[in-house]
Amino acid sequence: MAPVSVKRVLISESVDPCCKTILQENGIEVTEKQQMTKEELIAEIQNYDGLVVRSATKVTADIINAGSNLKIIGRAGTGVDNVDVDAATKRGIIVMNTPSGNTISAAELTCALLMSLSRHIPQAVMSMKDGKWDRKKFMGAELYGKVLGIVGLGRIGKEVAARMQSFGMKTIGYDPITPPEVSASWGVEQMSLEQLWPQCDYITVHTPLMPSTTGLLNDASFAKCKKGVKVVNCARGGIIDEDALLRAVESGQCGGAGLDVFVEEPPKNRALVNHPNVISCPHLGASTKEAQARCGKDIALQIVDMVTGKALVGAVNAQVLVSSFSPDSHQWIRLAESMGRVLKACSTSKKPYSQVHVTSLGESLKKSTGFLSSAAVVGLLTEGPQKGPNLVNALPLAAETGITMKTDHSDSSDREACVVEVSVNGSSCKAVGSVQAGVPVLLELNGSVFRQPVPLRGHLLFFKAATSTELLLSITRVLAAAGVELQSFSASTASSGDQWYCMGISSLLGDIGALKSLVKEAAQLTV
Repeated sequence: MAPVSVKRVLISESVDPCCKTILQENGIEVTEKQQMTKEELIAEIQNYDGLVVRSATKVTADIINAGSNLKIIGRAGTGVDNVDVDAATKRGIIVMNTPSGNTISAAELTCALLMSLSRHIPQAVMSMKDGKWDRKKFMGAELYGKVLGIVGLGRIGKEVAARMQSFGMKTIGYDPITPPEVSASWGVEQMSLEQLWPQCDYITVHTPLMPSTTGLLNDASFAKCKKGVKVVNCARGGIIDEDALLRAVESGQCGGAGLDVFVEEPPKNRALVNHPNVISCPHLGASTKEAQARCGKDIALQIVDMVTGKALVGAVNAQVLVSSFSPDSHQWIRLAESMGRVLKACSTSKKPYSQVHVTSLGESLKKSTGFLSSAAVVGLLTEGPQKGPNLVNALPLAAETGITMKTDHSDSSDREACVVEVSVNGSSCKAVGSVQAGVPVLLELNGSVFRQPVPLRGHLLFFKAATSTELLLSITRVLAAAGVELQSFSASTASSGDQWYCMGISSLLGDIGALKSLVKEAAQLTV
């Protein structure tokens, strides 16, 4: 992927000062404006290429659509619940977070809440401050030998497991993504939720908030747990059903809860927060000096790496781009996009496209089919010089317009090449291209194999005609009459029948219709 141009960044929240310093040291202008209203941010965002937030700024579709120059939204922290990722993707805006920035801080707070629940530490502290000495009232329980269920075995879940194992706890868990053999290597036995609930003395959740995890702990799941089970949520409000949790602590089915996050923040329904068996914190999971410095540094470095074309880290909506930052990928992306443009220009039947089929050939392109497909669609859907689709939103836009994408790869080919075939109104158009000596070239167009590969750069004139000794002379006369110079010419290998030819020209013809009497089809474009 070509480096993304980011010249001005807005930081809308309190982020560690190192973030601003790093961005400025790399030539990016930074403005800090905190506590803006939604209306103020909508008015302001149009002036920036990038936006850096934490969790308080709600980056809605209205804000995203107002950011006419916006290319990157960076969340200095884990998760992007406060960003409308779908709206950003449709606009071709990269959304990234710092997935490891607050891992240790969130894991340590989780462990602190587990210990506080086991020994009633906050309640005992408040009792002492009231002048009391209630030793019997705050009888606790050891963590040693107890079973901790960890729902979500990502970075934070793993760190919690390591720390609580040192207390002698048995750790079991559930995660639909992490392989059981991986979690087993760090001492967590995986099982289904139905198996997990009844075994746990303590449960902690570390999942994203999504439809499948909303209300994961509810009336039904609490009923399957041991009576008196204690739960902790330092992940996202809503993973534990707050109404169900209140009913469970009131009935004693849940022996206590440690909550750092809530569905509404700050919570207005105080019944849960005020319950004597609930320990609450005002979303402190990432509130350490170390985590804030790490998140601020990480998001700044990630933006700089993206801008310089070095790497793409932390992107949540542009995984196809990750492999596009390798040194060899840029020309292949240019190739696929240029092939899309050629097929668009040379399709006898114009849109709508019904299917785009992209095939990569050769072992080295095995992991490249994703960005080749996106790049080809960019070429097909771009209309004129105005801002069009990019690698981030190409495939969603293709789906919206009714295009079916199909991708294939073949290791058996003796060459490295990209094949793009477009179906349009029942007919198809096909191009084969490659990168030779660092230059994207077209090898074949609709069955016409060019004697000399066509460099895909500059102004190109394609035409289809029967082989004729007079053909080249006649076309050069038309070019000369229009003041256009012929710079290169590539004919097909066939000696008879209608074939495609390509000319490199100094500028596009003002009227391509002047060629109608000479050729069957003609198209021109700039790549």
